[in-house]
Amino acid sequence: MSCLTMPITVGTLHLKNRLVMPAMATFKAETDGRVTPSLLQYYDEKTRGGYLGMVITEHCFVSADGKASPNQLSAADDTVVCDLRRLCDIIHRNSTPVILQLNHAGSATTQSAIGTQPVGPSAVINPSKRELEMPRELTREEIQKIVQDFAAAAARGKQAGFDGVEIHSCHGYLLNQFLSPLTNKRIDEYGGKIEGRVRIHLEVIQAVRNVVGVDYPIFLRLGATDFMEGGLSLEDSITAACIFERAGINMLDISGGMCRYTLPSVDSPGYFSEWSQAVKKAVSIPVMVAGGVKHACDAEMLLQRDCADIIGVGRAILQDSGWALKAMTSVL
Repeated sequence: MSCLTMPITVGTLHLKNRLVMPAMATFKAETDGRVTPSLLQYYDEKTRGGYLGMVITEHCFVSADGKASPNQLSAADDTVVCDLRRLCDIIHRNSTPVILQLNHAGSATTQSAIGTQPVGPSAVINPSKRELEMPRELTREEIQKIVQDFAAAAARGKQAGFDGVEIHSCHGYLLNQFLSPLTNKRIDEYGGKIEGRVRIHLEVIQAVRNVVGVDYPIFLRLGATDFMEGGLSLEDSITAACIFERAGINMLDISGGMCRYTLPSVDSPGYFSEWSQAVKKAVSIPVMVAGGVKHACDAEMLLQRDCADIIGVGRAILQDSGWALKAMTSVL
């Protein structure tokens, strides 16, 4: 048996293999974030045959002021639960577990997208995208509202039938902004050393756990490197990962921070594997990595080298809905 075809248990969730389709924004939702027929068709097509071990949905905004872009999927109010259930059901019919990814854009959005000034941990222009605006610094009271918004969105995901939720803290979005020293200049309990910069994460994790229960899987997507001068250090990423494990996270999904989901001039398979391997050595929960995996042998190599326990394949599956079938057949 190849490494890729081996089953794995993540919290209380049992995966039949190590191949996952990670979160990828499709921009197929309605302008208000509701599910559309084209979105359902997309996920049906990608999961048909049941060859994936798991799917993580594209990021869903947890509140209107946390929307990243038009046509982003919503988990922001109770009216979307029935829609989300339709999405969940169509993936389950293809014998595939599905995780709902939850996000707040923070300063990685625009006033035109949300109708108000973007917010962030500090009044610092976000370096993850071009032409972003100066955000307004969040108050402690506003931080607490965002924490509760994540919890309410997670409760909707569980009500809709999702097998777990993933908290998004990478690609330059709000929780990543708190994590990174490039965007977090706070001098209160939410800033400073890494223990302060992950405080909001711990509050989100606890609030989510309180509403979904002790056995419900909670993942965290960690922007483990900014790949920029003065950005997040590997040491701090490892420290954060260990803190998140102790807080009850069931899987860490390693990706980029302010560099988003690619690395400049790096296109080798699993280009975040340096960071995922370091995190994997430090924690006992499963670790996932994605990025640049084009062939099944790439995924197999990353698993054999202990770079991760689970491999995410995004663009290859985006371009070829039959990729998972071909990959599973080639490694058997």
